[in-house]
Amino acid sequence: MDNLFEAFNNLRILIVGDVMLDIYLQGQVDRISPEAPVPIVAVKERFLRLGGAANVAQNIRALGAEPVLCAVVGYDENANEMLALMKEHDMPTEGVVRSRHRITTAKERVIGNNAQMLRIDTEDTFDLTDEEDALLCECVKNIIDNQKVDGIILQDYNKGVLTESVITKVIAWANEKNIPVSVDPKKKNFTTFRNCTFFKPNLKELKEGINGKFATDSVDGIIQGVETLQGMLKCRYVMTTLSERGVLIRDGKTGTHIHLPAHLRKIADVSGAGDTVLSVAALCLALGCDAATIAGLSNLAGGLVCEELGAVPVNKERLFDEAERLKIAVK
Repeated sequence: MDNLFEAFNNLRILIVGDVMLDIYLQGQVDRISPEAPVPIVAVKERFLRLGGAANVAQNIRALGAEPVLCAVVGYDENANEMLALMKEHDMPTEGVVRSRHRITTAKERVIGNNAQMLRIDTEDTFDLTDEEDALLCECVKNIIDNQKVDGIILQDYNKGVLTESVITKVIAWANEKNIPVSVDPKKKNFTTFRNCTFFKPNLKELKEGINGKFATDSVDGIIQGVETLQGMLKCRYVMTTLSERGVLIRDGKTGTHIHLPAHLRKIADVSGAGDTVLSVAALCLALGCDAATIAGLSNLAGGLVCEELGAVPVNKERLFDEAERLKIAVK
């Protein structure tokens, strides 16, 4: 276990996808507005977090590896705050392309009495223009060709950055150099990620993505859906997250399935958990770990961050301690 966590420090991971700024307004609710039957939140604190693919990069950094983030943002204050946050967290920003044709995705959450009361989204969801697509692909290709890259993560939130063109080119370039590609998909481009290495849908995404009619109330039923997906994508691993039922991973090389139950946690906020799961899985994949190790550590990490408010990176020391305590085998 020591050797694995220490080896994370030598890895460099390229992350491509939709970034967002998470804004939190936290305060107290003591009365109802006289203007409408809605609570008044007296804001005590405003804080910012990196979201989406930027949160994946933050998790990679927290685990000791070096993240390189490629994305497209606007020329606006949200982008300025995001880039400042990245620098604050010692993450390079040269892979972030700025465009005057789109705004930076932001999710503003209003928290009253420790409960989320409202979320306000500011975003563009249309695909990149041809010019933006070309600039992003040029940036990614330059990094793959000229820099050390041990793994690539494609983080899709359906905000338009991961176009079909970007997806197919990045996977092809990665396969040429035997760089493993890990994917967190969304419905729009679900079956575009053919020949990736690791594909991580949740159960809802799996069912919608393949228009499946498989049973979701049993592991055997879900395995049927996974087999259908594997036939479409031809990837090495499919790992389906099942919320309170844990994770199910399929190894395409051996054809075996492993189901791991979830660890009992006091859930405070599930935002960002998928980003953490993908980050840990991608690092394990880059080190050649087996399916059980990839699923076991990433499942554990996703549960740990659900105990925190907002999208926060996993704590490496705590993950190590919990993995030791639960005797998660590493191979």
